[in-house]
Amino acid sequence: MKNNLKKLRKEHKLTQISLQMKTDIEQALLSKYENFGRIPPTDALVRLAVFYNVSIDYILCRTDKPEINKRYLN
Repeated sequence: MKNNLKKLRKEHKLTQISLQMKTDIEQALLSKYENFGRIPPTDALVRLAVFYNVSIDYILCRTDKPEINKRYLN
């Protein structure tokens, strides 16, 4: 699975270690998500989406638009 996690982390000028400190997701897991296509569990996807302020669909490359579709949130 391709994902945008590495792209997002690089855009925010973070290392995996600094992202671990901000999200409490282990660096080894972040590496697996970025480099080996491992799909993060739902709680990690939510944490990362909230941290980066993007949709989960964007992280999973189901859309190329990072914006959250807020019309479905109400």
